[in-house]
Amino acid sequence: MAEGIIYILINEAMPGYTKVGKTTTTVEQRMRELDSTGVPLPFECFYAARVENMDFVERRLHDAFGDHRVRLRREFFNVAPERVQSALLLAALEDVTPKEEVVETADDQAALDRARTMQSKFNFGMVQIAPGSTLTFTKDPSITATVVDNKKIEFEGETTSLSTAALTVVQRMGYEWKQVSGPQYWEFEGETLSERRNRMEAAD
Repeated sequence: MAEGIIYILINEAMPGYTKVGKTTTTVEQRMRELDSTGVPLPFECFYAARVENMDFVERRLHDAFGDHRVRLRREFFNVAPERVQSALLLAALEDVTPKEEVVETADDQAALDRARTMQSKFNFGMVQIAPGSTLTFTKDPSITATVVDNKKIEFEGETTSLSTAALTVVQRMGYEWKQVSGPQYWEFEGETLSERRNRMEAAD
């Protein structure tokens, strides 16, 4: 029974997919190992936790989301990362999510930021969410925002964008991220806006 880390990774080049794996080193080292020439963009850590028995926990998570698995013997799942986080919290001993971006060069950071900007080109009409609807923040459901129009939300009394509001919240939580893709961090009726968008686009 080995203590270790279970990580939940996302990648802007792979929208809709979540990687769930384990490591006995650090999340940062594992992310650098995964950033090979075969991957267009660096991975981002949505959540990582130290657990008492990493083999058992990883196996149970893979079983729990097995019907969403992209390929056998691959750790990628077509599921929103906060779903996996909710399950992982049951076994978490310590939150070890990196507080800073894990990138090697300024060029890596620039590429990641460009991809986030593209993913953020989102409007509420494409996911059938009307003005006045309430959104909740995935990392803390007590934090809410209200849809104002097709592109803007009201957050803490100000009209702003999904990404700006999400970045404000994660930075308050201690993360030193410079940019985030807002639709991945706001939820409506039990699914993230990114998840809702992917589902609706797949149905078309």
